[in-house]
Amino acid sequence: MKVDDDLVRQVIRPRLRESHKGSYGRVLLVGGLYPYGGAIIMAAIACVNSGAGLVTVATDRENIIALHAHLPEAMAFDLRETERFLDKLRAADVILIGSGLGEEETADWALELVLANIRSNQNLVVDGSALNLLAKKNQSSLPKCHLILTPHQKEWERLSGLAISEQSVSNTQRALEEFQSGTILVAKSHKTAVYQGAEVTHLEVGGPYQATGGMGDTLAGMVAGFLAQFASTDSYKAVIVATWLHSAIADNIAENAYVVLPTRISKAIPCLLYTSDAADE
Repeated sequence: MKVDDDLVRQVIRPRLRESHKGSYGRVLLVGGLYPYGGAIIMAAIACVNSGAGLVTVATDRENIIALHAHLPEAMAFDLRETERFLDKLRAADVILIGSGLGEEETADWALELVLANIRSNQNLVVDGSALNLLAKKNQSSLPKCHLILTPHQKEWERLSGLAISEQSVSNTQRALEEFQSGTILVAKSHKTAVYQGAEVTHLEVGGPYQATGGMGDTLAGMVAGFLAQFASTDSYKAVIVATWLHSAIADNIAENAYVVLPTRISKAIPCLLYTSDAADE
């Protein structure tokens, strides 16, 4: 699939006048356990700026003040509040887990709680350390849902068993067959590609100025936000456009910056969405 203006317009549609925040999806983000609190904050900032209607964050209680200092638009609660966790999980259209989650006992418990309670009509975006936890599980036993994986090359090595040197298109497609049908893979590298079944889309954007902490968390937040806001759009197309836009914004910023900070990408998202929306009118 080629990323062009037509594809972008297929995904980024004008908002209906008669709509409300519930019209643009509910997202639950899970992560930010000590000492990785900043990761979930960056994911949440990206998600809100991508247009998700209602964003809730399950994180360390000690991280909530910092989160709200950066993003008062998001709701937040202590990840260890099991009943609240389950309530928010059931209400979500999209669940993103892994940004700053870590791999300790609480992290594994949180992932197990999500996997045990997610429904087949929900989107599950698995990123960061949750990918490493997922790699230790039997892929065939994963629950039915709309699964999106966002690994970098080393995380995909753990998930797929493919060494980085073996991660060709054909090998990656075969490895993806081990996951449930319809799984979307965002294979992050200097040549990022997005897979679903026999489909593969190579993205010709991005550069080394993106090699900084939080870049993947921001991308995961954008993917979750696009899946929530543009729920009526084909999920594969929504993920492609979110991933493309993430690096396209970085390209623009890099014209006048040696390093592109993830939070600068998030700040630019609403204006880029507006530009794409206006171009469709």
